[in-house]
Amino acid sequence: MTKEHQGGTRGWAAARKGVWSWLRFTSLRLRLVLVFGLVALTAAVSASGIAYWLNREAVLTRTQDAVLRGFEQEMQNRAGALPKHPTQDELQHTAGQMANSSQRFGVLLVAENADGETVYGSSGGLGGFALSDVPESLRTAVNKEQKVTSANEHPYHLYWQRITDDGTPYLVAGTRVIGGGPTGYMLKSLEPEAKDLNSLAWSLGIATALALLGSALLAQALATTVLKPVHRLGVAARRLGEGRLDTRLRVSGTDELADLSRTFNSAAEALEKRVADMAGREQASRRFVADMSHELRTPLTAITAVTEVLEDELEFEGESGGFDPMIEPAVRLVVSETRRLNDLVENLMEVTRFDAGTARLVLDDVDVADQITACIDARAWLDAVDLDAERGIHARLDPRRLDVILANLIGNALKHGGSPVRVSVARADDEIVIRVRDHGPGIPEDVLPHVFDRFYKASASRPRSEGSGLGLSIAMENAHIHGGGITAENSPEGGAVFTLRLPQDPSPPADEDAEDAGTAEDPAGGPGNGSRGRDQDAKGRA
Repeated sequence: MTKEHQGGTRGWAAARKGVWSWLRFTSLRLRLVLVFGLVALTAAVSASGIAYWLNREAVLTRTQDAVLRGFEQEMQNRAGALPKHPTQDELQHTAGQMANSSQRFGVLLVAENADGETVYGSSGGLGGFALSDVPESLRTAVNKEQKVTSANEHPYHLYWQRITDDGTPYLVAGTRVIGGGPTGYMLKSLEPEAKDLNSLAWSLGIATALALLGSALLAQALATTVLKPVHRLGVAARRLGEGRLDTRLRVSGTDELADLSRTFNSAAEALEKRVADMAGREQASRRFVADMSHELRTPLTAITAVTEVLEDELEFEGESGGFDPMIEPAVRLVVSETRRLNDLVENLMEVTRFDAGTARLVLDDVDVADQITACIDARAWLDAVDLDAERGIHARLDPRRLDVILANLIGNALKHGGSPVRVSVARADDEIVIRVRDHGPGIPEDVLPHVFDRFYKASASRPRSEGSGLGLSIAMENAHIHGGGITAENSPEGGAVFTLRLPQDPSPPADEDAEDAGTAEDPAGGPGNGSRGRDQDAKGRA
């Protein structure tokens, strides 16, 4: 794949990610645009609907009033001039004259001739406006005689109705001549007014769409203006979370967003100062521990030499029976406590290296089974440990640090779980998996999350034990520096299981010129520290 193709793929992926983040419903920008759009749509539709309704009523009412006035006037002037019993020709002629008025409507006249027969006269001839075109309800209302009262001066009135025929709107009206005469009906097409109203509706619809589009553009512009400071604030917060404590926002204006930027800058400045103070105190604390450990090593070396002489003397005199029985317990206590103090100092120095980031790996090609066997043999655990490991499983590891990890895990299992302890080795993908299982009571559930914490002991009533509470913590740090880790859990069959996972080839490559190579003593009492097979400083559990 070429670089240009890769760049294009990345650009497309970034653009797609940007569009998707913009389209997410949880996006504030999208919600702002939607709200603006809904408000604009509601306002535009309401305004357009009201405008259309008002114009429709105005147009139809104006046309209707003009047509009805013209029809009523024609009925009075022309139909009223007909005899009481006109002939069909007279009705036809009069209907044609009425239809030629300025309003141009169709006319139908109905009357009785001298023989009592009903005759019709239509402005459109025999195929024109017919009585069947008039709704029955309108005919009934026109021919119904009303009671004449003071409020109702005439027995007959003008009635009208709007109808639709084949999609074309019409105005139909009818009345009778006052004082006797024919009944007249009028039919007026409202198609021109309907076209005008349709044009108005289209115009209002286009205006609504333009208003909606304008509101969306306005919302987008407003969102960009409002959300840009929020975006800058989010970027600054992420940079601050990544540890760049010198991150600050540019403050402009006096609005709420400017106040928010000032508050962020104040919080970032206070956080930077607080972190700097804490880092200084932590560095001073690490320096104090390191200096204290180094200062204690010289007198401890002398004390350790003396205690070893006392221990040898104690064993020699014990065989001959010449050692004072009153002094022997005190001497043994001094030897034991000196050994514990020496281990504690070495552990503290190792922890200081991890905290300072100066711990390095010295890698070598290691047969894992041989390394475990050497660790067990050096501490005289062969009879208490069941090893299930095939030879030939190789990995590039730091042998000294692997020995520290194994000594802590196996020793911890022997001390708190009891033998037999089973150690198994397997290869999983590019990892080496080492499991250490004991047959003890297991680890309490409330203790499991803390077994790798420094100085943590499961029993608060027994704060003093053979271990300092640093063994498993140091084992975890040594696993981490290899790029692996350790997990602790309880086996369904009983007992605790510690699982160590280490890559076969740690990456990045370790520094072969490690400053502390060969200087850190094995906290588990492994080879190289003059230990006589004593237990490791492993973290205790109830």
